[in-house]
Amino acid sequence: MTQGPSTDRGERSYHEPVLASEVAEVFKPLPVGVVVDATFGGGGHTRRLMDEMREGTRFIGIDRDPDALAHSDLAGHPDVTVLQGNFADLGRLLDEAGVPAPVGVLFDLGVSSHQLDEAGRGFSYHREGPIDMRMGPDAELSAAEIVNRWDRGELAAVIRRYGEERYANRIADAIVANRPIETTTQLAEVVAQAVPAAARRKGHPARRTFQALRIAVNQELEALRSGLDQAIEVLAPGGRCAVISYHSLEDRIVKRRFALGAGGCVCPPDLPVCVCGEAAELRILTRRPIEPSPEEIERNPRARSARLRAAEKLERRAS
Repeated sequence: MTQGPSTDRGERSYHEPVLASEVAEVFKPLPVGVVVDATFGGGGHTRRLMDEMREGTRFIGIDRDPDALAHSDLAGHPDVTVLQGNFADLGRLLDEAGVPAPVGVLFDLGVSSHQLDEAGRGFSYHREGPIDMRMGPDAELSAAEIVNRWDRGELAAVIRRYGEERYANRIADAIVANRPIETTTQLAEVVAQAVPAAARRKGHPARRTFQALRIAVNQELEALRSGLDQAIEVLAPGGRCAVISYHSLEDRIVKRRFALGAGGCVCPPDLPVCVCGEAAELRILTRRPIEPSPEEIERNPRARSARLRAAEKLERRAS
């Protein structure tokens, strides 16, 4: 399938797709059918797949951020249908839109380049803006509410759990002591001053705290577990699911879910014999996660932490 050049308003200016060639390699062998881009963004991965996959393939783009959908020039393409919503509701969204069982589902997790670059969204510790971090209108609270209202214990727990931050207690103490904190740059400075000087030399000291707040605001890990389960459920036999993650918490969820699907028996480990009769539902295509090439990292430094895993849904054998 061929596609004309991108416009200035298209995905190249909005978000450069990470591991685009590697994703295309996963999906190219698939038959004609429906491919779901569950994190559509500006449509960068979808555009690449349109160039690589078989003529007649249809694409469904899902994104919880209305701004993302507004910035894609693929929204009116006859082979592309865009749906606003959270991929945690993937099954319902596809069912309500009358989408048949897809042959492919792609997740590109985390925050987009556009969201990071837009100061008003509050995702960046480099750009001054409100402490927001909501990916879509369905998020119930902003990061500012966590920063300025949650008690010290809750705040430390979130930073430790979702940021894997060893200085979570010190950071929580500093945040509480400096309330109210109004902007992202103010928050970044409070965090930086809370950690030891040696830790400030290992990347930006606020990175893990901002990650933790963003995950908590958008309930990202819960959404991933739900969306991944639903993607595997709705896939047609022989269909493929690919996930690009950016930190160990996401990657661990994907790795374990694929391993569970490839393992067959789901009985509790203390049962002496299998009683579930379950066969494996997945074949893992990436025994080790695929990482960006040095050339891609040089071109797009934000790809540095990306990890791609993929699995294929197997035919269910009749019992």
